[in-house]
Amino acid sequence: MPLDVLTPVAPRRRRRRYRTGRVFLVLLVVLAAAGVGVWFGRHATQHPAAAAVRSATTPRPTPRTPTPTVSHETQPKPPGRLLYGTPLLTGAHVRVRAPAAILVDAGSGRVLWAERPHERRKIASLTKIMTATLALREIPWGSRITVARSVTRVPLVREGLRTGEHVRAWKLFYALLLYSGNDDANQLAISSAGTVHAFLRQMNHEARVLGLHDTHYTSPSGIRDRGNYSTPWDLAALTRFAFRNPRFDELIRTKLIHVRWAAPTNSKIYVNNNYLLHEYTGANGVKTGYTHESGWCLVASATRHGRRLIAVVLDSPNMYADARRLLNLGFAHP
Repeated sequence: MPLDVLTPVAPRRRRRRYRTGRVFLVLLVVLAAAGVGVWFGRHATQHPAAAAVRSATTPRPTPRTPTPTVSHETQPKPPGRLLYGTPLLTGAHVRVRAPAAILVDAGSGRVLWAERPHERRKIASLTKIMTATLALREIPWGSRITVARSVTRVPLVREGLRTGEHVRAWKLFYALLLYSGNDDANQLAISSAGTVHAFLRQMNHEARVLGLHDTHYTSPSGIRDRGNYSTPWDLAALTRFAFRNPRFDELIRTKLIHVRWAAPTNSKIYVNNNYLLHEYTGANGVKTGYTHESGWCLVASATRHGRRLIAVVLDSPNMYADARRLLNLGFAHP
C-alpha cells in the first residue's frame, strides 16, 4: 500500500488516545473532589468552628407566623369598682338642702354620706365632665383645630368661636371647664369623633363601660335637659375616674388663665366659675352646672392633709353651702 495513503491514519489514532486520556483525567479529578467533600463534611459536623460556619451559611427555614387571635369583644374592660359601700356617716348631723347628694373619698371610692344617691336628675353642664374625659383621650393637647360652622350656632352660653378660625386644642379645654362654653363642647366633640352624634354614642358607650347605669347624654354640653341625666353616685364615680388623667386634674383646679388669641380678639381671660376654688381651703375642682330645669348643680373636690373628697349636689338652692357642709363633714371624720 502506498505510504501517502497510510500517513493520515496515525494522527487520528493519536488524537483518539489523547481524548481518552483527558476524559480519564477528568474522571479522576471529579472522584478526588468528591472524596475530599465527603471527608470535609464528616469532619465539619465534628469540629465546632466548621459547624458554626455551616450554620451561618445554611439558610434556615422561615418560621411560621402564628395566626393572630381575633377578639370579638366589643366593649373594653371596666376600670374596676369606682365607688363602693353603704354610707359610713349615715346619721351624722349635716343640713344639705339639695334633694340628691353624695360625699365620697376620692382616694378609695368609699361612700361617706348620701341622700338619694341613685335618683336620676338633670345635670346641665356637669355633662362636660364626660366630654372632657373623652376628648382629652382623643385630641392631642397641642393640636390645631379648625372651628366648624355648626359650632357657632349652638345655644348660649358660648365663648364666641368663629367659623374657620384655627385654635389650639388646649385653649378649648380651658374654655370648656372654666368658662363652660357650649360651643367649645361641640367643637371638641366634632374634633374627637367627627360629628356630635358620633361623640354622643361614645359618651353613652363610655357610661356603660364605667358602670354608670343611671346616666344618659343627649348633648356634649348639657344644654339639652331632655334625656340628659345622671345621679350623684354616677357623677362621683365618673369624677373619680376622670382624676386619673393629670390634664383633667390640672384644668379643673385652675382659677384663672390668660391666653393669646388670633386677631381681632388678641387675648382672652378664662375665669373658673366654680367659686368654691376661691373661698374654701383645699378646694381643687370640679364643675358647676345650671339650667332652668336642672337647677344649680355642683361637683366639688377638696384636699386636706393628703386626703381628697368629692361632693356632688344636684338641684340645690345653695350649692356652695351644701358642698362646704359635706366636705367639712368628711374632713371632720378621717
